[in-house]
Amino acid sequence: MSKEWYSSDLWADFGLKFVDEALAAKKPFFLYTAFNAPHFPLQAPEEDIARWRGKFKAGWDKLREERYRRQIAAGLIDEKWPLSPCPAEVPAWESLTPEQQDRYDHLMAIYAAVIERMDRAVGQLVDGLKQRGQLDNTLILFLSDNGGNAEAGVPGRSNGKNLGSADSDVFIGQCWATLNNTPFVRYKHYTDEGGISTPLIAHWPGGIPAARRGVLEKQPGHLIDILATAVDASGAEYPKEFNGKAITPKAGISLLPALKGESLARSQPIFWEHEGNRAVRDGDLKLVALENQLASL
Repeated sequence: MSKEWYSSDLWADFGLKFVDEALAAKKPFFLYTAFNAPHFPLQAPEEDIARWRGKFKAGWDKLREERYRRQIAAGLIDEKWPLSPCPAEVPAWESLTPEQQDRYDHLMAIYAAVIERMDRAVGQLVDGLKQRGQLDNTLILFLSDNGGNAEAGVPGRSNGKNLGSADSDVFIGQCWATLNNTPFVRYKHYTDEGGISTPLIAHWPGGIPAARRGVLEKQPGHLIDILATAVDASGAEYPKEFNGKAITPKAGISLLPALKGESLARSQPIFWEHEGNRAVRDGDLKLVALENQLASL
């Protein structure tokens, strides 16, 4: 391997190597590609960052309104859902100096470059599966583990001579995280929708009915459902013990019914907890509590 490498690229390279090993052994494969992108610190190749420079000069206020309208038009959110108020501590874009605006644009360009490079790697994985004749029979689930990250606060973080390089330390901060979480409130670390409501994209030509392709499914799922879904899709049985020792029963439910347009067989509420912030959802009701505070609906 070359001394010069970028981790998102390696997830695709080594992922396909793993698939080849499974095919050679004539065994099924389960591949978990845990991209560290776009986790902080944000780092991306200089040429990728350059393509995004200037594209965020409209600012978070205008871009947030535009994103909200696109979400409604695409059917991603209900038009009855209001756009959450911008936090008081987030300054109006027009109140910033040109130098401040350029710095914030630079931070978001790095973030966008990180996302683009990850997207390219996902495409490489998909193309690789297609070339190997495995795409139609492979269930692909793509999801994020949390909402936008507001750590580093309003200023964000831009340490280093060449921002985005391996020697730099970049966080987009609260202002851009507010855009990323449109139209929800709060961020990663919290259990409001801005912290835990993330998309799940499912692709499985051989298992999802053609009529369901491109359809938005609004039944909520949880990360714990991924294991149950993989077991169900593979036709495997979840073991009760291994080497004579009991195994913790799986906690989630299979999401395959939802992929087919059927109701999920969820009999228990969904729970979240992150550093003392917690929430529970049962049907259409959700109870949220901040650390050391009482819950509210």
